[in-house]
Amino acid sequence: MTTTTARTAPTTRAWIVAVFVVFTLSGLDIATWLGRIPSVRDALDASTFEMGMLVLGMAVGSIGGLTFAGHIVAKLGARRGVQVAALCLTVGMLFAGLAVTLGWGFAAIWVALIAFGFGNGLCDVSMNVSGAAAEKAGGRTIMPLFHAAFSVGTLAGAGLGALTEQLEVPVAWHFAVLGVLASAAMLVAVQRFGDEHRFEEHEATDTSPVPTRLTRWQVWAQPSTIAIGVIVLGMALAEGSANDWLPLAMIDGHGLGNAAGSAVLTVFLAAMTAGRVAGSPLIDRFGRVPVLRASAAVAVVGLGMLIFVDSVPVAIVGVVLWGLGASLGFPMGMSAAADDPRTAALRVSAVATIGYVAFLAGPPLIGFLGEHLGLLHALLVVFAFIVAAGLASGAAREQGDAARQLAARRARRRDRRGGGEPRLQADPTGDRAPDATHPRPTDTMAGPASDGGVDRR
Repeated sequence: MTTTTARTAPTTRAWIVAVFVVFTLSGLDIATWLGRIPSVRDALDASTFEMGMLVLGMAVGSIGGLTFAGHIVAKLGARRGVQVAALCLTVGMLFAGLAVTLGWGFAAIWVALIAFGFGNGLCDVSMNVSGAAAEKAGGRTIMPLFHAAFSVGTLAGAGLGALTEQLEVPVAWHFAVLGVLASAAMLVAVQRFGDEHRFEEHEATDTSPVPTRLTRWQVWAQPSTIAIGVIVLGMALAEGSANDWLPLAMIDGHGLGNAAGSAVLTVFLAAMTAGRVAGSPLIDRFGRVPVLRASAAVAVVGLGMLIFVDSVPVAIVGVVLWGLGASLGFPMGMSAAADDPRTAALRVSAVATIGYVAFLAGPPLIGFLGEHLGLLHALLVVFAFIVAAGLASGAAREQGDAARQLAARRARRRDRRGGGEPRLQADPTGDRAPDATHPRPTDTMAGPASDGGVDRR
């Protein structure tokens, strides 16, 4: 047994590292496009409305990618999903770069962004499904760290975009180099992905009422899917609205200059990243539901400080709290959607689609309200959706292996504090007492027989 554990443990670690790489490169790809928007606007001599319509092309492609991702990942696996996504991302980025530099016009760029968006949506579902399975294999919460890696990728992409703008590097060269290198690195990394279906046999003893694989429409009909979608929608809107409107809200609502307004967005992104890094041990200790409720409360307080208090220092403190509170909702929603490996791909696809409504409808809705009420008061819409996410947080409660692992961690902490033998725990997936048929949560950490004694550190 010792030999088996030593042999399989590096595979689990390599899988986790590979998911980190894919998340980082996904963020880098998206920020590469966003960082060159000024050059695209200049090349097209486009109005703000026309640029909004251009970005809509990427959103349409992303929804398409999310829609088909559940079927692609369920049939071919997350590894194949990322491979197909990497191809779409490369084609979309190369074609967009050439269309901008060679002056092919609005329609050509729009088509390229549809392909790019499709790859982005497919990659989003694929990497989250694999990340949730890697989280199970590791026996501890990792998903917020994966999303922190995504944030790091976006920061790197934005920095490179600003540098290439300053150096006036042609968009075609920038997109070609970054697109090819990022996709090549993705294709190398996914070779280390584990099989997310490995947990299905183990979960077959679960008491959840899912006797067979569900269709996409049956997954959408589940109330828990919609409730988790509300969590993701509220927290995605909290994150996306800051990216889109925070600098302008600080400029128009609190009187800052352009540079200072942009700097406040950097503060928000740093708080988001810090919250995701620090959040994993909190989720391991307290579970998803208490952390989600606390996160929503912190985000509501922070956003309220920004909206209602006419003081720049207080508003900046509010932005920090807003970023910290919004940081964990999306990754915890993805983990909750993937708790049952039999429906993980389809549920992650459905929940991500609900979340992406925030990126489609959020900017025009807040823009319209901001035109009539002012941007600060328009952000009350975000305030309301964060409250809704907090109220729906019970839907993210751990199920199956995730519940057993949480119970096992709590039992080990009690044992370390109190000494002696740990007490028998009730089965976290039901009301049964542990017995030979339903072992204690600590016994399940060894995983299924096919797990080969995966390292749980």
